[in-house]
Order: sequence, then C-alpha cells, then structure tokens
Amino acid sequence: MAPSWRVEGVSTEGIPEATTILAITWADGVLMAGDRRATAGNIIAHRRVRKVYPADEYSAVAISGTAGMAVEMIKLFQTELEHYEKIEGVRLSLEGKANYLARMVRANLTLAFQGLVVVPLFCGFDETDSTGHLYSFDVVGGRYDELSYATTGSGGSEARSFLKAAWQPNIDRNTALSIAVEALVSAAEEDSATGGPDLRRKIYPNILTVTADGVSEVSDEELSEVSARVLEGRP
Repeated sequence: MAPSWRVEGVSTEGIPEATTILAITWADGVLMAGDRRATAGNIIAHRRVRKVYPADEYSAVAISGTAGMAVEMIKLFQTELEHYEKIEGVRLSLEGKANYLARMVRANLTLAFQGLVVVPLFCGFDETDSTGHLYSFDVVGGRYDELSYATTGSGGSEARSFLKAAWQPNIDRNTALSIAVEALVSAAEEDSATGGPDLRRKIYPNILTVTADGVSEVSDEELSEVSARVLEGRP
C-alpha cells in the first residue's frame, strides 16, 4: 500500500491549492497552460490565480499543489537562474534547469508528508538542438522527459484524457492553443477544483508559449476569442 502524504492531526483544509496545469509540444516549441482557480477544501479561495510563469527568457514553469509554497518555490527558482547567469556569464542549460527544479521539489519532501505538496511542470526551448522540451515531476522530485504533453493537478487526469485524443505531432500554434483551452474545459466539467474560462467575469486560462524567440504570454483578447469558440463547440 502506498504511504499517505498526510500526517495525522495536521489539517491543510484552509490552505489554498492551485489545481490543473498542462503543457503540450507543438511545431515551434512548447505551450504551457493553467486554469485560474484556487480552492481551500470545498471553497473557491481565488478565481484569478496565476499558475504559469516565465522561469527565464527561454523557459517557463507551472505550479500545482499548495499555492503559497508553490509561488515561493517558483520565485526562488527564477532568482537562482538569474544568479547563475550573472555569476557564470551564460544561461544554465535546459537540462540543468530541470534538474535544479527537481532538487527543489525533493527538498520539499518533508512538508509534502504533511500535505503541503508542490508539483510543477517545466518547459523550455533548447538552443543546442532548436527544439522545445517538456518535463514533468513527481512529489519526491523525480524528473521525467515528456515528448508530447503532460498534465498534473486535481483535474490532470481529465485533461490528459482529452489531450490523448486531440494532440498530434507538429500541430500549429492556433491548434495547440485551442486544444489546451479545451483540455482545461474538459477538466473543469469533471473536477470542481478546476475553473474553466468564465466569459462573464473575463477570466481566462493563463497560457505561455516558449519558442526560439523566447517566452511569450497569450493575451486575454486572444484567449477570449479562443475560449468563446471552444465553449460554443462543446456539446
């Protein structure tokens, strides 16, 4: 039997948790997306949480798990990458960044046993082979190279099921964007902790692309159009 990650007598019900994130490879790089909802137990704690961040100029990271700790981990990760570049005069390799993030997740293992889990996704564009790469992690810091797509969080399995049917190699940016949004919609339909696009409140997924030109954030204007089209096409 697998060990429980919870310690008896320790409650994390009132602590906001970030939920569903995903990343997919496409013809020119990698796209990373997250819903905007954070929950505390059965309560919606926040509706506009940012879950996808630039790590540096050519990589991005997404967070799931205990929201406050995840955000602090990402801030430290960004600072460490910037510090390395200033000291060494060159950027850390993409593989090195993924390994460093894995060590940070592993360092959180003691708190993970108390229910304060942080599980990220990481992606970047490798200038040495001119290809986008994607990495997933487990709660003990295991790092895994993903060739197509990856998901994690409370709605991760639902999003993954959709991507399994919809993703194809070398899709273009517009297709990647549409299936990322629809994967989050599919997750939100089955998982109450995942928030789909909310056209009335103008709340849209947080999405970044990483290509040879660097990290770029998809605008709310574009996401509004994509979200409306996806929701209109749902049965």
